[in-house]
Amino acid sequence: MSRPPYSAPIPFLTLPNWIKAAAHCGFNIEPIFRQHGIDTDLIHLETATVSPAQLQQVMAACVARAKNHHYPFVLGETFAFEYMPDIGTFLATSSTLRETLRVFDWVRELINPALNVRLEERGEEAWLLLEFGVSETTPTAYFTESTFASIYKFGRTLLGERAVFGRLCLQHAAPSYAEEYAKYFGVEVRFGQPQQALVFDRGLLDVPLEGAFPVLHRQAEYRVQRQLTALPKNTDSSIVALIGQTFAARPELLGQGIERMAEALGLHPRTLQRRLQDEGQGYAELQGRARFHKAADWLQASELSIEEISERLGFSDRRSFTRAFSRWAGISPSSFRKKPHKL
Repeated sequence: MSRPPYSAPIPFLTLPNWIKAAAHCGFNIEPIFRQHGIDTDLIHLETATVSPAQLQQVMAACVARAKNHHYPFVLGETFAFEYMPDIGTFLATSSTLRETLRVFDWVRELINPALNVRLEERGEEAWLLLEFGVSETTPTAYFTESTFASIYKFGRTLLGERAVFGRLCLQHAAPSYAEEYAKYFGVEVRFGQPQQALVFDRGLLDVPLEGAFPVLHRQAEYRVQRQLTALPKNTDSSIVALIGQTFAARPELLGQGIERMAEALGLHPRTLQRRLQDEGQGYAELQGRARFHKAADWLQASELSIEEISERLGFSDRRSFTRAFSRWAGISPSSFRKKPHKL
């Protein structure tokens, strides 16, 4: 099911990436930004926004200026989490591709609330589906291209020689430059499809990655979650966002079951379970992450004893909490409390 059209301002943390892609294509993007009223104040980049209409205008201008390259492919290929290096660390230290999917939630919340990427496992195939809700008058082909180019780039980086994908399915009709797709992606491309997806062997999802570093991975996730409280975020009404907001407002729910969360949200537990399944999430996983982040906050910024933190988070005793926290962070709660600056 497609997401509804999105027309609200979008955070523009990716501004440096647009500049870098333009330079790679041999032109200066500054006059284009100025012409379309884009604020280029890097000092306050965390508060910068741009409308979908402005993005479309800038994208069209960049495509026209890039004579020897297809700008959306370059934009995706050169994308990096420069302003959010902890997300880059999270990706680089992931154990499997499946583990990296968490990044798409952060991208939607921090970079583009109109973007939704989700996984469907269909038999022996994995479908990484892209849904892009923008205003009805804004074409999305260029943004679809840049998003898949970025996904493809990170897939190659993480998997190396094992990055063999099956096909690319796109909803838009074949453009005049359709041959550029085959050159860039090196896979079968099908235009005019009912869904947009990068399709590949399901087994790739769980192939061990060479860069796996569990301790740094969990620490990077913790740091990203801390950043979420300081950066502009999408006011997404997704059930995952609502659960996160409810945990933040009512931390006592961190130690209780899904029934109490459903009650807090005014939902039947089965309805909550179904909505979580629709978003590809599990309640236990969400609760575990929230417990870790709250435990880290309390250890770092409060005088609560480890026993008190354990009790507040719903653990049966300090030993159970210590085991869980050590699994999350790679160090014990007491060690974490002594060295919070290392996260």
